[in-house]
Amino acid sequence: MKKLPVPSARLVGLLTVLLLIPALLINLGLLAFIDDEGIRSLVALEMKLSGNYITPTLHGIYYYNKPPLYNWLLLISFELFGSFNEWSARIPTVVCLLGYGATIFYFFRKHYSDRVAFINALVFITCGRVLFWDSMLALIDTGFSWVMFGLFMVIYHEFAKERFLRLFGLAYFLTAVGFLLKGLPAIVFLGISLLVYFVYRGRFRKLFSWQHLVGMLIFGVLVGGYYLIYHQHNSLERVFTTLVSESSKRTVVRFGWKETMVHLLSFPFEMIYHFLPWTVLAIYLIRKDVVQLIRRDSFITFNALLFLANILPYWSSPEVYPRYLLMLAPLIFSVFIYLHGIHRSENSWQYRAVNGLFLFICPVIALAALAPLFLESTAGLSWLYVRTLLPAFCLGLCAYYFFRDKPKRLLWLILFLVILRIDFDQFVLPDRNRNDFGDAVRQSAIDTGRRYADQPFYIYEHSETQPATSFYLTNARQGIIQRLYPDSLATGTYIFDPRTYGDSLYQKVDELKVRHGELKYYDVGIPR
Repeated sequence: MKKLPVPSARLVGLLTVLLLIPALLINLGLLAFIDDEGIRSLVALEMKLSGNYITPTLHGIYYYNKPPLYNWLLLISFELFGSFNEWSARIPTVVCLLGYGATIFYFFRKHYSDRVAFINALVFITCGRVLFWDSMLALIDTGFSWVMFGLFMVIYHEFAKERFLRLFGLAYFLTAVGFLLKGLPAIVFLGISLLVYFVYRGRFRKLFSWQHLVGMLIFGVLVGGYYLIYHQHNSLERVFTTLVSESSKRTVVRFGWKETMVHLLSFPFEMIYHFLPWTVLAIYLIRKDVVQLIRRDSFITFNALLFLANILPYWSSPEVYPRYLLMLAPLIFSVFIYLHGIHRSENSWQYRAVNGLFLFICPVIALAALAPLFLESTAGLSWLYVRTLLPAFCLGLCAYYFFRDKPKRLLWLILFLVILRIDFDQFVLPDRNRNDFGDAVRQSAIDTGRRYADQPFYIYEHSETQPATSFYLTNARQGIIQRLYPDSLATGTYIFDPRTYGDSLYQKVDELKVRHGELKYYDVGIPR
């Protein structure tokens, strides 16, 4: 049997990039918002409705948990696409992710070949946490992580050239951008990274230089300038205490030592799971001379050093989501890919184990991609055979070349994952949406908002609608839904939590579906 011709690395890379765009966009706006998406989008929507773009609000009450920069980005997207919906809210995440990948490529090609730089960029984009979760959500973290990764790269490359004014100037500029996106974590990343690397390089005194002062002034002008304008609209009394609280609420102080110890033990394994398949390469760390190998390359040493230094606060914090670590993922992935080259040249047992695992998994997944032909849930889909057989064939082809084309195995695995995401988009996302109560909650909120669009509509006291529901209600009504308390109770329709407020307080006129918690409905009623 004649063997298939082997495509060039350039062709495989080009095909990967071309397919990555539809992979990230197909059905992007299909699923209903999760609550964190609802918060970001609702704050942006209330800015638009109130005309106040300086002081964020949530239900008309000042919102202090995050600075406003990401809300401004969402507003730009909403205006460009002409609607406040899931698609336009999630597009900024896709843009930030592609920009992040391009930034990884830009900095890594300063040290390695275009192929290695490309692999580093696409390994990050195609890790499980990013490809099958965070790239589909309207959250701050991808954009924030992009900025923080840029901060790391500036520190290394400007330090190497001894351009300390540029180093501190750019570092503090990026920290200011990060602060206006997410608050204090940006300062923590800057402080840890500067201190650890300057001490490591024996230049601790440089942290007390005039160049560092210039950097601080840049940060002060940008962040201080915003809050000076903010102060014209609202007091700063609660702003910074809330930002500090947001950054410290997930620590041992809140959760106690027992839960913290459990987290310390489970954290590495959880992160390996979330960032599969590339965390499988962590097996390359199992060798006696791994530290000496890493120290042969100064850039890889820097990446490993900053990864270890910056992950410690998260390792010691019990309530940590994988998306908080996206700025650190390319650092540790670069170590894995660097070691991969060494292990491949030695044909080590670790290298053979990694390849054996993927040689088994890829064909199995390719065969599993035929499942829609036999599932009841997909039986009525149009063009079912084409939509199933084509990606299954392409996955099988990637598995074939992974087996045959040994020098480009990482490239073929990356392409395999991109094609798998396209298959995921067209089959898993619609099925998830059909069976997700969030879709029913979304429609309930939209219908309720439209029914009461011409009436005063409020939230009573401490009743909760959950942020995603609040966004859909507000967007349907095109008016801010104020949270009112007894001393300011006005005539109108209210959302009531039936567990807290009894029928004696209000007459129930409708129901609003709720996504989380014990209740499935909140009451819509009018005061008695």
